[in-house]
Amino acid sequence: MPGRGSAVPRTVEKVETARETALPLRRLVVLRHAKSAWPEGVPDHDRPLGPRGLRDAPAAGRWLRDADCLPELVLCSTARRARSTWELAAAEMPGTPPARHDRRVYAADSQSLLDLVREVPDDVGTLLLIGHNPGLQELVLLLVGETLDDTLQRVEAKFPTSAIAVLTRRGAWADFAPGTALLTDLAVPRGKR
Repeated sequence: MPGRGSAVPRTVEKVETARETALPLRRLVVLRHAKSAWPEGVPDHDRPLGPRGLRDAPAAGRWLRDADCLPELVLCSTARRARSTWELAAAEMPGTPPARHDRRVYAADSQSLLDLVREVPDDVGTLLLIGHNPGLQELVLLLVGETLDDTLQRVEAKFPTSAIAVLTRRGAWADFAPGTALLTDLAVPRGKR
């Protein structure tokens, strides 16, 4: 986990200035792939979703739909379990946003993921990033500057499969930097057996 020192993010109580509210709001939605299987002899990149993952991925899609976190662009790892998570989640949403499957997301560390986020075109308001731990958890912890409630402590404790973190900030995607985002939500959708 990235070193956060003893600094504790502040809860949001300030009022944004008129200049700040004039900047476009960007929303980064981070989704860890659903639970995968571990079949013998299958390379890590090619591992499929397991039974729980097949239930949880659609639940993640329903959560994104119901929370109005519909992406305008999806940046997804090329790993089979990540691609399958997106396919099952997307089936629960109205329409299908464009998706880019990028090998760089697979096994990426937090700084590499941040670099990918900074490449997103500014006509995208909501980006869905689907990948793997520990990189995703570390990215969320790296970006958080403020939080609304106990979501940061929950992310620090665990970012399980199918976890979704929602981060916002005003400005361009290129402006995303450590400690500059507001962590607004954390969910771990689970499908029914």
